Amino acid sequence: MVDEDSAKDNRLRWDNDMPYSTVFGDHYYSKADGRAECNHVFLNGNDLPARWSNAETFTIGELGFGTGLNFLETWRQWRECRPRGGRLNFVSFERFPLTVREMEKALGVWSDLAPFVRKLTEVWPARPDDLASFELGDAVTLDIFFGDVKDRLPQWSGKADAWFLDGFAPARNRHMWSDILMQSVFEHTVARGTFATYTAAGWVRRNLSNAGFVVRKVPGFAGKRDMTRGYRPD
Repeated sequence: MVDEDSAKDNRLRWDNDMPYSTVFGDHYYSKADGRAECNHVFLNGNDLPARWSNAETFTIGELGFGTGLNFLETWRQWRECRPRGGRLNFVSFERFPLTVREMEKALGVWSDLAPFVRKLTEVWPARPDDLASFELGDAVTLDIFFGDVKDRLPQWSGKADAWFLDGFAPARNRHMWSDILMQSVFEHTVARGTFATYTAAGWVRRNLSNAGFVVRKVPGFAGKRDMTRGYRPD
């Protein structure tokens, strides 16, 4: 179980059982429906799960593990349509890890995710630090780099087939969307690899484009006019 002191710096509070970071002044996921947002923005935005059918190994990179919702929903869908012999690697970066109690509270509204939540929280480190690696069944591997992403991402030797760019809102956490970090994301993306994010902020799109991605706006989630998706050209 997680030591409750491990997330004090995050200064988490609750808004009708929805986690809210007072550090960044932002909710962890859409107030409309975080799980539906995950499906619209990150899974559909990266053409998943369709792309899994032709991949022996598929790697997803994520900026901002948060409550673990994106990972758990991805794992659930992977279990349903995993290709024979396929393996999913999920690599995430998180500066302020939540406690087991906080994750359970944040994810409790989705009862069908409970078995996945339980498997994750059973192995969650007591004091998240440095790097945690888990083999979680269904040929799923989760690696989480704890700490400042600008330092941790360059230390990862792999490349992602798809990115979930899910930091707090750019206006509240510019560091997570900087030109330097977007360049690092690009360098850790395979040719024809993709990204998706809920934001359509102009300066974020420019940073992604300047890094080398082909970038386009598409309809956003729950009344949000636009979001952003794209890919690394050959």
